[in-house]
Amino acid sequence: MALQSINPATDALIERFDEHTPDEVARIVDATEEAFQSGKRLPIAERAPFMHKAAQLLRDRCETYGRTISLEMGKPIAESRAEVEKCAWVCDYYAQNAATILAREEIDAGYTRSYARFDPLGTVLAVMPWNFPFWQVFRFAAPALMARNTALLKHSSNVMRCALQIEEVFRDAGFDENAFRTLLIPSGPVEAVIDNPIVKAVTLTGSNPAGSAVAARAGRQIKKTVLELGGSDAFIVLADANLSQAAATGATARLLNCGQSCIAAKRFIVDRTVREEFVALLAAEFKKNLVGDPLDEAVAIGPMARRDLRDELDDQVKRSIAAGAEAVTGGRAIDGDGAFYAPTILTGVRPGMAAFDEETFGPVAAVIDADDARHAVDLANDSPFGLGGSLWTNDLDRGEALAARIESGAIFINDMTKSDPRLPFGGIKLSGYGRELSHYGIKEFVNIKTVAVNDCGADDPGRK
Repeated sequence: MALQSINPATDALIERFDEHTPDEVARIVDATEEAFQSGKRLPIAERAPFMHKAAQLLRDRCETYGRTISLEMGKPIAESRAEVEKCAWVCDYYAQNAATILAREEIDAGYTRSYARFDPLGTVLAVMPWNFPFWQVFRFAAPALMARNTALLKHSSNVMRCALQIEEVFRDAGFDENAFRTLLIPSGPVEAVIDNPIVKAVTLTGSNPAGSAVAARAGRQIKKTVLELGGSDAFIVLADANLSQAAATGATARLLNCGQSCIAAKRFIVDRTVREEFVALLAAEFKKNLVGDPLDEAVAIGPMARRDLRDELDDQVKRSIAAGAEAVTGGRAIDGDGAFYAPTILTGVRPGMAAFDEETFGPVAAVIDADDARHAVDLANDSPFGLGGSLWTNDLDRGEALAARIESGAIFINDMTKSDPRLPFGGIKLSGYGRELSHYGIKEFVNIKTVAVNDCGADDPGRK
């Protein structure tokens, strides 16, 4: 069978890819184990030049890779280039910092010497989505490879050219040709890959059903997982906020990547005393964003990645309107070729509506009235998700106090939620578990091994 990429802006076929057979998959997995065994003793510092080279290749090939992203999943070309540049940043970050982060940690426990060391696990399988087809992979792969693991990628079926180009980057950078391999398979064969004893751990970014299925399968094999799943992030605007700045940032936070981001601002929880003014400002910002061909430099919003995803979003909007919400802008699919959806602001959204209770993965902002700051936090927490969030206020002390009460993996005060190689990234509740990025992310897939050394004849410190 063949996998295929469809241009979501035109509905045209881009490319077909022959699936790897079960035997081919098995040989690729075996090859990653051979690469791991031959390379696991190479000091981290000696791997850094390869990762720096990967960063340079990404910058050198930014236009090529950016175009692939735009064609396969519809991201505007300027955003695609920025995604490739961000991947270079994460490669440089771990090239510069991995040796220090994973240096053995001396621990005074009364022994002659005692410490924790951080050893690689082996081959790590990544199951990745289409919405940031390079970034989602590199934020896993850069730390995994610097920690001396090897990596397997099962990418989303509609971005297989991206997947192969990522493999190309690491191979051309000087890593063993089997240190990072792409599997050209649909979702079904993933279970067999997880079951393979060579695979020591799994990381997944994607939907809640996919995360649950992968975690359950890995759990049967007692294999560690890291899950970054859905989000319904709150964008809280208090009465004392800078409304113009909040609206400008809020529009970006909702419309970036056509709203197809786990950490996009989705529920705009606004103090009712400033709601009317804020909505007017937000609508004005929405109207500044041109919808169209993602390869057009002037376009800010491309199509959604697939027509079925657009139809799901349209259904959520229609159900919310039927339940009493009002569309201030948009509220409909755009006629013609491609999976385009009109940027939408819904007001009058309440708990019980689809736009409040469900993750809306597209350019739809749900505006919810809050009585005061306490009520805003309660509304933010009234969600099964807990990935990120944004809070706007001129009182920074109050902002930090409220941030402590919000149930999420991150809160950004007077800024939009972002991922950054220096900061831990991940969620709680149905948004998943574990962390990516920073020193936390690179330690997810290592064996934290205790070593305690005593001179012969010395007292046992554990019995003192």
